[in-house]
Amino acid sequence: MGKIIFLCIFFYAELYAIEKLSEKEELQNTCLKCHAYDQIPNTLIYKRYLVKYSTKDAMTQAILKYMKAPKKENSVMPPPFFLKFPMKKRLDLDDDKLEHNIRIFLDTFDMKKKLILPH
Repeated sequence: MGKIIFLCIFFYAELYAIEKLSEKEELQNTCLKCHAYDQIPNTLIYKRYLVKYSTKDAMTQAILKYMKAPKKENSVMPPPFFLKFPMKKRLDLDDDKLEHNIRIFLDTFDMKKKLILPH
């Protein structure tokens, strides 16, 4: 009985890991490959949104607003940023898909995951 439960937990964990991997691959293919090509600093963008909005929900809404209407006025980045990096082009994704990718982006660059607390 214990072996069956262990196997079920193992397979569930494996499926969860595959799902997380495919989400990150989707983010990579939809968003981050252009960021890498243009050498856009994702961590810097995350930190700017975090400082200005502080919660994931507020950050999500702000990024969603920018993604739907990419203008300097909708961005947290300072004007000189756009002298070095190109202005974002609008993606043709529905709101749910866009919001899902934003949440994966925020989860990927979450600063809390990078903190190491002493024992």
